[in-house]
Amino acid sequence: MHELHPMALFRLSVLGPLVSRNRLERGDLKRLIREIANREHDIPGASRQHIAEKTIEAWYYTYCREGVDGLVPKTRSDQGKSKLSHAVQEAILGAKRENPRRSLDSLVLLVETTGLAAKGAVPRSSVHRLLQSHGISRPTGAASEPEEHRSYTAQYAGDIWYGDVMHGPRVPVKGRLRKVYLVSLMDDASRLLAHSAFCTGEKALDIEGVLKQAILKRGLPSKLVVDNGSAYRSKSLQGICARLGIHLIYCRPYAPEGKAKLERWHRTFRQQFLTELDLTRIHDLADLNARLWAWIDEIYHKRSHRGLQGKTPLARYQQDLPRIRQLGQRAGGLDALFYHHISRKVRKDGSVSYDGQRFEVPYALSGRKVWLVVDPHAREAISVKDDDGQSLGEATPQDLIANNHRRRRKPDPQAQSIRTVSQDNSLVEIAYRQHYAIDGAPATETSAEQTITDTGVTDTEES
Repeated sequence: MHELHPMALFRLSVLGPLVSRNRLERGDLKRLIREIANREHDIPGASRQHIAEKTIEAWYYTYCREGVDGLVPKTRSDQGKSKLSHAVQEAILGAKRENPRRSLDSLVLLVETTGLAAKGAVPRSSVHRLLQSHGISRPTGAASEPEEHRSYTAQYAGDIWYGDVMHGPRVPVKGRLRKVYLVSLMDDASRLLAHSAFCTGEKALDIEGVLKQAILKRGLPSKLVVDNGSAYRSKSLQGICARLGIHLIYCRPYAPEGKAKLERWHRTFRQQFLTELDLTRIHDLADLNARLWAWIDEIYHKRSHRGLQGKTPLARYQQDLPRIRQLGQRAGGLDALFYHHISRKVRKDGSVSYDGQRFEVPYALSGRKVWLVVDPHAREAISVKDDDGQSLGEATPQDLIANNHRRRRKPDPQAQSIRTVSQDNSLVEIAYRQHYAIDGAPATETSAEQTITDTGVTDTEES
């Protein structure tokens, strides 16, 4: 399984509001592209935070033609070079610094009217790359229209899931009190909790574990809306969603109205679960989660909801069961989709380490760097792969006792003989045999002055 390019995953997340729609009405494409361009984005490897509308449009059509692989950036043949003359470059940079609000067209017109370049000789794209390379391409002081917010509901269950984390109580975990976090995934149309669980952290691994259980219980959503936290920005979560055809959409920072239903669930949860919870009965994390799941299934899912015209979340969800995307044949390989790939160098004893444990891999890989495929939820290594995603063998827990009786691999005698033959055919040995006519090899012709006999007297002296 190939790792998806980080930039391809980022571009797919930017396109989320576009590609996650089943159908675009007239005018929707330009409107959504404009909205995406007006947002701030955490662009990998760049200091800027905005993406041009034309760039977003190009990404969209590329994705429609080639899928997520088409979003992998392609290296320009002229990267780092500018076709503009030094004088034109200096004039453009000076004019932009003098007035940052100058557009590309204004800068092109300026160098044309001053006679520095002929009309049509300065492409806008060249000017844009020049400004971008000097970090002055972003316009400042641009006017913006008031942002419009409207309430909405997904038409069908499974269309949209929301994900968020809430701080929970302190409970015993492995013998000591620890704070836990409630990770929840809610279906928008039905308000049903696809899955919710208390975890010891709010990292990507915790969120992926909840997502995996939600998919097993409730099928595949079309969209997953999350906030901009680092856990949700992890490449592992982005890769999982991309492979399952789930469009991962990020809420804008400081815009909680995008997940109002989930915020309402958190308020209900505090009022009806946490206030009724007797922490003296909680002995560990599993005990707490057992009560959580019982309360969700027996109380929350079976209570009528005003926002659902009196229906219960469970009844509203079951109404759309025929439309829910099922895993189908992918169910058998679901675990593999949630595996992580981590870089490791194989030790001289043919082992690698993961999560404080040693795992043995094929001994021939000793000293090589490999990708270790691990199941982070089971905390075990599965196999090793190369940079191209090709399997190099399995990874098994190291057994030191068994290794004490294991038959060691020894050098192959046939291989040794092959090496001996190859050494006999080295250039030094061939020259030696030819020079002294060893093994029937003809001696090379040399001058009398350069030929020395066994007695140390030259042929010339002897004559």
